[in-house]
Amino acid sequence: METKMQEEKPKKEKSAAYARVSSKEQEETGYSLPAQEKLLRDYTDRAGFLLEKVFSIHESANGTIQRKIFHEMMRFVVKNKINIIVVETTDRLTRNFADVPTIDNWLLEDEAHQIHLVKEGCILHKNSKSHEWFMWRVKVATAEYYIRLLSENVKKGQKEKLAQGWLPTKPPLGYKTIGEKGHKTHVIDEVVAPIIQKMFKLYASNKYSVQKLTNVMYENGLRGRSGRRVYKSRIHKLLSNPFYYGTNQWKGKITPGEHEPIIAKELFMRVQEIMRHNTAPKYSRHNSLFKGVFDCEECGGKITWELQKGKWYGHCNHYRNCTQKVWIKQNEIDAKMADYVFEATPKDERVSRLLGWVQDALKEGHADEIGFRDKAIAELERQYQKSLQRLDQIYDDKIDGRITQEFYDRKYAQYKKEQEEVMDSLNRHKNANLKYFEMGIAVLDVAKRARDIYLNPNRTVEDKRTLLSFLFSNPTINNGNITISYRKPFDLIHNRLQELMTLEKTEKRTFEPPKKPTNKGKSTAFGDACPVMLRRQDSNLRPMRYT
Repeated sequence: METKMQEEKPKKEKSAAYARVSSKEQEETGYSLPAQEKLLRDYTDRAGFLLEKVFSIHESANGTIQRKIFHEMMRFVVKNKINIIVVETTDRLTRNFADVPTIDNWLLEDEAHQIHLVKEGCILHKNSKSHEWFMWRVKVATAEYYIRLLSENVKKGQKEKLAQGWLPTKPPLGYKTIGEKGHKTHVIDEVVAPIIQKMFKLYASNKYSVQKLTNVMYENGLRGRSGRRVYKSRIHKLLSNPFYYGTNQWKGKITPGEHEPIIAKELFMRVQEIMRHNTAPKYSRHNSLFKGVFDCEECGGKITWELQKGKWYGHCNHYRNCTQKVWIKQNEIDAKMADYVFEATPKDERVSRLLGWVQDALKEGHADEIGFRDKAIAELERQYQKSLQRLDQIYDDKIDGRITQEFYDRKYAQYKKEQEEVMDSLNRHKNANLKYFEMGIAVLDVAKRARDIYLNPNRTVEDKRTLLSFLFSNPTINNGNITISYRKPFDLIHNRLQELMTLEKTEKRTFEPPKKPTNKGKSTAFGDACPVMLRRQDSNLRPMRYT
């Protein structure tokens, strides 16, 4: 009886708390999330509320995430029939009028619904006085004004940063940020930059898909700033970022950058072309050596290769009403192509002599090109320094008030564009580094190593296919017969070698001594041993004339 007569303890009112930090400065000056949560827990304990859940938003969260968590809290409150929301101040709860109707509707639904603004000492509910509702609107308006002003200042700072040639955010992999706040710049990361360079060069070779490149770069040590693997989508974004050749991309616009480029613009544009046309190779389990190499001579279509009982066969697919019906074995084609490779690159001293001539000619032309290039670079550097002086001069004039802001902006855009054009030309001269000479060296290298590349069993199918595309132009098949033509450098080498071989046979036939010894016969003591070959001395001797 006594137990029944005891008064039941009143149930605690359920509540939810909402904490938010909007900047690192606030977190460092006592407004951290743990500090806010402690304040709200202490308040609910003193008030006798049962705190069901604390919703927290970190300073790094963007506006979309903040609103998502706010609406998540409101749904939680409605679902669990919670009447009290506890928050530190008005601007911690909301900073825009878009959320005000949601809060107002919830408060007006039930007289028990309350919002406790702890530091303001205010409790807002349905029956609050008019001046309390007015102050609530004023505080929301003030918070919204503050956030808009802050946004304008941030955008102004970003615009100024871009005008100075610096990206107003973290740079991509391959760069690092140095300097104090307000004076930060981006410099090359000596450890990661070479890996980024290799990534662009590999993709520009058109031998790698983005997925395969992702795996290769992971094996080469490419990691994100957190030390984790860089995945395919991130690799794709890095390959599309013009920051690497010296420009800044911000909100869809590209502006000149002051940072040092990692790659040349030509390499970046080559990568974009491959990505745009989706010409990166697709790898399959069955990969024929001559896939995509031969055309049908009759209809011009590609020869298709199929694996039948462990052997590769090539045939025309008759896309254009072609009459070709012959299927040819890959090993037969392989043997014939090997002969063509050997004809252009025979392994004897004739090749060494011929390639030596080519190398000497390249060196002579290289010396002339060096002089021309040095003069062009010197002139471009002079123009670049002149554009820098112009930019400095108009900036000083703007500071001193001698020119208007409009005039400054117009001339700045003009001089900056000129500077960018000069820099592009300068980079082309420096980065190209006499490409015709490098191509000549590449021809020499291929000519020397073609036999080894084609015969080496450890070489990949892609390596051999690349060699064939380098040596031959538009090879075709007609009824099982191959027709090939050498590309420009190698047709000269092939033709010259054929001439040398023909000349060598002719010399042997004309100047080689007879196999049988000459029958000299008997001769006098002072007679000629070979009277046919040696002329007798003239009996009418004449004095020798001096010249």
